[in-house]
Amino acid sequence: MRRGTRRTLIAVPAAFTALALTALPALATSTPAQIATSKTNGVSYLRSLQAANGSYAGSGLSNEWAFSAFAAAGNAAVDVTPGGDTTKNARTVYRAHLANAAWPGTSPVVTDYERGIINAYSAGVDPARVSASRNLVADTYAYWQNSEPGYWGASANFNGTVFALISLAGAKTQTGAQRVPQALLDTSVATVRANQHDDGGWTFAKAEGDPVKLAGASDIDMTGAAMASLCVSGVPATDPAVLEAKAFLKSKLIRATGGFDSLYAVNSSSNGWAVSGLQACGINPQTGDFLTTAGKTPVDSLIAQQFNPAGGFKYQPTDTGPSAYSSIDALRAVAGGGFMAAPPTPATAGAPRWVATSGFTSGTATKLALTVHNGASLKVCSVAFTPTASTTTTTTLGAVLDAATTSATPAGCVTSVTPGSGVITDINGTANSGGSTWKTSVDGATATAVNRSSVINLGDTISLRYGS
Repeated sequence: MRRGTRRTLIAVPAAFTALALTALPALATSTPAQIATSKTNGVSYLRSLQAANGSYAGSGLSNEWAFSAFAAAGNAAVDVTPGGDTTKNARTVYRAHLANAAWPGTSPVVTDYERGIINAYSAGVDPARVSASRNLVADTYAYWQNSEPGYWGASANFNGTVFALISLAGAKTQTGAQRVPQALLDTSVATVRANQHDDGGWTFAKAEGDPVKLAGASDIDMTGAAMASLCVSGVPATDPAVLEAKAFLKSKLIRATGGFDSLYAVNSSSNGWAVSGLQACGINPQTGDFLTTAGKTPVDSLIAQQFNPAGGFKYQPTDTGPSAYSSIDALRAVAGGGFMAAPPTPATAGAPRWVATSGFTSGTATKLALTVHNGASLKVCSVAFTPTASTTTTTTLGAVLDAATTSATPAGCVTSVTPGSGVITDINGTANSGGSTWKTSVDGATATAVNRSSVINLGDTISLRYGS
């Protein structure tokens, strides 16, 4: 894995002094007992990365990705504390980090928010309700490309589109419902398909419409991520695009070790991403096409790079110490995870599985995620909204749509709404006609008639759809 290619997604691992222990090779196909030991030791290593203030987030290849690995391994972030100080538990500290108005800096990119969604969700923080002012889903919606529907952020950085699907499709509601409309996912799925290289894989860069780039060699890691983006969005493992990606990964399997022959040399991060991609599609990386004639699998390859009992993983086989970032990638894969996981039930007494801000705060600016689909075209935007009524913690759909006409990013999501009260019959010039009417759904709930008085809560993901 070439570390620089992921700079827009993950912002250089924190320094960590390697323990002077020898990495032990896995024996043939990893057994459940070996995997359990790897998970236990890996979790212990990731716990050692926690700062004294409880934090995992930082600059470069941030250790906040540990939350996705903890969740995959069955460990709740709220249970991770420095020296047993529960006031500095990892979830509480990370939530405050995301809620800070200065985050993610003065020049954010879409992958900042996608990273936030993945790790907040895995930590048990509702990503749409981090605080009264922070809605990571709405923050991501602002990067939809009107001129290139289906892409998120600068299209040249195709990884932003891949991780938009992983984060938005993967971040279910607290009750497990899909919060974003399928039409939105399908549009970006088509974009991922259009960027699949002739060899069956993908890279971090846009290739659509460029025969030379489409004919170029693919990456192991981005192929794993792109596979996951398709499957979490509803594409079955039997789909030709997934089968071609699977065949590409199989073609890169190294017989003697079970690792993958990456463009950037064999390394645990690329291997981990490939395994997570396979697992996100329900493909077992230890059987069938991924069990070599030497009896090795990609999971064997990962475990062979682990220091035991210290638990960290090497980046490359020749390394003499563990890499924090590669250890996160490897543990998440060995634990059976895709790129994100639902938060486990905490062991800490009284700690809830989820935390979320429940209502608007008067005078506090916030954002809401909105899609408008007239049956022919899809508009996506983040609506900037400042509630003013001090007596209520909710607002109305009418107030949100009014705000969208002037304060949406990208602009043009809502240009007109009629009438000014009651049931809305016309949006953006498309009027109810016969059996085709406008309907609204919030957080994936059953669609109902669009009414200006419908109650909207903090963090709601709103979908307007025209049809029968």
